[in-house]
Amino acid sequence: MWKKILIGIVIIIIVALVGAGLYFYNYAVVPSDKDFLSEGTPGTDVIESPEETWFKTEENRTYWTIESEDGLTLQAIYLPADKATGKNAVLAHGYMGNAETMGKFAKMYHDWGYNVLVPDARGHGKSEGSYIGFGWPERKDYVQWINQIIQKNGEDSQITLYGISMGAATVMMTSGEKLPENVKAIVEDCGYTSAEDELSYQLKEMFNLPKFPLIYVTSGITKLCAGYFFGEASAVDQLKKNKLPMLFIHGDADDFVPFYMLGQVYEATKGPKEKFVVKDAGHAKAFSKDPEKYKQEVSRFLEKYIH
Repeated sequence: MWKKILIGIVIIIIVALVGAGLYFYNYAVVPSDKDFLSEGTPGTDVIESPEETWFKTEENRTYWTIESEDGLTLQAIYLPADKATGKNAVLAHGYMGNAETMGKFAKMYHDWGYNVLVPDARGHGKSEGSYIGFGWPERKDYVQWINQIIQKNGEDSQITLYGISMGAATVMMTSGEKLPENVKAIVEDCGYTSAEDELSYQLKEMFNLPKFPLIYVTSGITKLCAGYFFGEASAVDQLKKNKLPMLFIHGDADDFVPFYMLGQVYEATKGPKEKFVVKDAGHAKAFSKDPEKYKQEVSRFLEKYIH
């Protein structure tokens, strides 16, 4: 009798956990409108900026595509520099953003004489995909975008990567891959240490729930549905393999990707590195807090490595 009751309780607990895991998977990993982003996607402004208007109406833009290793058609916006150049910037947008939301950063690099490539991450914008990879599968997509720049713009292309929020995690994860020597430097703005750390933090912040067991259940569901565990998607582990120069940017008032993560990603890499901390800036608001200082710091950093 007691054995049957115990088995019944265990079954109920398992069913409840799987149900909760499926809910959280759909809440966090499946691309859709997110109620917790009602004030704007991290890394974008609710009010459209002049730079974003310029980017959307820029007549010289074209569209590039690649096929990912798992068969998805991915799209990017390409904007050539006004004058022929070997300088190229590949930008990575944030969670539930898209290439069109990166206007102010595209304009920044374009003004510095770069060719600018802005991909839609898988599951975002015009790119195919039924899940969000939090930077892990995207890292391989970015290797393909890098190779396409070299193929189209020449073997002497110099390339820098820039990412904000989830895009920052993406370029940090890309840094641990075997990259061509054309990639000279990376700039990340408010990226997280790992998908597991960030989702655990959000689970606590939004639902006041501990990491165990829901994160692990949802991670298992994500492995089955999307092909990766949350723990695999680690910027810290990838940065340990990185030797490229990197600028780390973070607002000290960030409560979406907590400020303490800056120290962890900064310490992980052994390549040349610098920090730029913006006082009183919330998540992905370092640029809007002080645009001129932001541009000055990023430009100064890149001029050391891209000529």
